Amino acid sequence: MPMTPFMERFRETGVRETRSAIVAGQDDLPDGEFAFMEMYCNERGCDCRRVIINVIRPETGLTRIWATIGYGWDTLDFYRRWGGPGNDPVQMKGPYLDPLNSQTELSPALLDLFQTVLDSPDYVERLKRHYAMFRESVDKEHAVRMAEEAKRVENRRKRLRDPRRR
Repeated sequence: MPMTPFMERFRETGVRETRSAIVAGQDDLPDGEFAFMEMYCNERGCDCRRVIINVIRPETGLTRIWATIGYGWDTLDFYRRWGGPGNDPVQMKGPYLDPLNSQTELSPALLDLFQTVLDSPDYVERLKRHYAMFRESVDKEHAVRMAEEAKRVENRRKRLRDPRRR
């Protein structure tokens, strides 16, 4: 499933509401700020109820991803139904290091940091709200494209049926 940064569709909200954490004096992480950049599925009709988090630092920006964390907030039963046979719902629920994306030696400690950030109920609600906003924009964009395509097809049919063309 193709993932797109939340900020690509909602720049102002993304800048204002991207969660970050400042670390100081920890053995397993360097001092400084870590930002949790949200990415959502841009596939039409998808209802995965998950986010991919790219952990970045201001000094390296998007050029270096320090960890890639998946987070599904729904129930195991939901992921069991959604993923179908052959998928492990435990891998889709909760925070986990995404095995298909970038990781570093800091990834396990950043996963722990992210789990601490998730203890804030308003952050989980924010992720759900961002997901709903993103999904609505993807589905609306698809509906517009489908309407435009239907209009093109209808116009072509009209031109082909035009008796003056014969």
